[in-house]
Parts: sequence; C-alpha cells; structure tokens
Amino acid sequence: MNPIDQAVQILKQGGLVAFPTETVYGLGADARRSDAVNRIFAAKGRPSNNPLIVHIHDMPKARLYASHWPQKAQQLAERFWPGPLTLVVQKSDAISPLVTAGGSTVGLRIPNHPLALQLLRQFDGPLAAPSANRSTRISPTTAEHVRNDLAGRVDLILDGGRCPVGIESTVIDLTADPPIILRPGGLSKAQIEAAIGPISEIQRPNPSNQPAASPGQQEIHYAPTTPAFRFESHQQNQIPQSNVAQILIGQPSLRPHGQHHITLPNDPTRYARYIYAILRELDTRNLDAIYIQMPPDEPPWTAIRDRLRRASRPLD
Repeated sequence: MNPIDQAVQILKQGGLVAFPTETVYGLGADARRSDAVNRIFAAKGRPSNNPLIVHIHDMPKARLYASHWPQKAQQLAERFWPGPLTLVVQKSDAISPLVTAGGSTVGLRIPNHPLALQLLRQFDGPLAAPSANRSTRISPTTAEHVRNDLAGRVDLILDGGRCPVGIESTVIDLTADPPIILRPGGLSKAQIEAAIGPISEIQRPNPSNQPAASPGQQEIHYAPTTPAFRFESHQQNQIPQSNVAQILIGQPSLRPHGQHHITLPNDPTRYARYIYAILRELDTRNLDAIYIQMPPDEPPWTAIRDRLRRASRPLD
C-alpha cells in the first residue's frame, strides 16, 4: 500500500496523519468526527479553547463546510487559493464543534503543497490540522521535526521535505466588517487589501482562558524550551557572551559560528523559511539562552515579528 492510501485509511478510521503543507507540517484528522479531533488535542497537549484550521482541496468543498460564503471569501479564494491564507467564515453543522472551540465560525484553507493536495483529494473530506508539534512549541517545517515532537502520538507521518514558506498561514475573519486579520502569516495585508479593499488587524493576544477565533493568538506560542530573548540592534552589547546563541540579520551564514551565532537573510521570505528550523537546532544545545535580533518594524516583516514576540521575552 502506498503512503497516501495508507494515510487515507488511517484518517477514515479516526486516526492521525501528519502531512506537509507549504507553511508548516499539519497534524490531520477528520474534522467531522469529534473522536478523531479530540485525538489532535490530546497528542499536542493543546487546550480545547484553541480552534483548528480545516484543510480542503477545492472551492466546492470549502462552500460545503461553510453555512455562509460571503463575496469577499469568493474573491480571496479565487485570488490566493491554494496558498497560505485561511478564511474564517460561518461554519456548517458538518464540522465538529471541537474544531471551532464551540464557536460558530471555522477557518478554511486549501494548502499549496502537492502531497497535501493529493491526500486531501483522495480523502475527499475536511481535515482539521494544526501544526504537528507539541502545543506552544516551535512549529515543524520538516518530517524530522514532527518525529521529534510527536513520535508515538501520530499514526503516520508523510514526508514531503522542507516546507517552502516556513511560517503559518495568514488568518482573516470575514464575518467582521471590515474583515480582520487574526494572525499575520504567509500572505501580507497589502496583498489582501489589493483584492478586497480595507481590512483591520487584531490588536492584542487572546486571553488564555477564553476561546479564540483563530489559532496563533496566544501570548506564548512558537517558543523554544530554552529561554529566548528578543533585542534591538542597539542592545547587542547587553548580551552575555558565554553559553548563549544569537540569531542575527544580515548576510546569511545559516550555520553557527563563534559562540553559536547564526546570521539569517535580511529578506523576510528567506528568513521565514529558516527561522523555526534554526530555533529547533539551537534548542538542542543546552544553552543558557537564545537572543534574537528583531527585524525592522515594517510591513514585510509583520508576520515574523509576530512569531518572535510570542516565542521570546524582551531583553529589558
């Protein structure tokens, strides 16, 4: 039996399959089955008030699992799907309430990865799939990352190589007027506004004791187990020099040098592709701390700055 056939069989039996997308690896289960969805929360150690994104393979499937499909959803889907954009719309009764943390909306997206699309087409149903890692920890961008986090907790891992985007999808709530970006990600605000006009952005993290409208709204998320601190360029002389790592921005080396120093590209697209893998590598080195230089506070870096703020504490 080939891996896709095996994965479909597991999913139809209520099991868990980790699979690659263009953003990060997802931990998939049938979004119509509460027993299967509950296994996702148990495997990740994820709180039940943190909803899951549902992956489908085409537009008719998206409309099937939405009780209302607004015109702006149609415009964005036609423009950006498959791709790193999640559309939050009113859900249909077919989706388990566990997927949406009991809420009335669901996040839907079509991933832009050939293996994910092959799996979704063959399964022919909705897959609830958060990132395939332990809750609040660094998202996985390779199959090895998934194995390191979830060995024994997932029934099958489909290996599709390194994820080309490297950070999670942009999530936009289309039930609000104007629509609201709940989580910045692989698609920019400017790109979305070019398609549907003005939108706004959520201003603060979701309180941990309240249901969220979207994943990725917790104050602590995407974090290494090693204490991580973020700093601005002028603070670099405040960083200790022994048994620590620094992640800097400039001409990339992509390999540690000196005291575990790593320089990542001064380009948000390339930086995003590597940041989670670098954080995971440094997290294995028994360091006292990881220090991360913050990129510029400019629109192309918005999603990366969001991830770094949730993964670290300010140096002050």
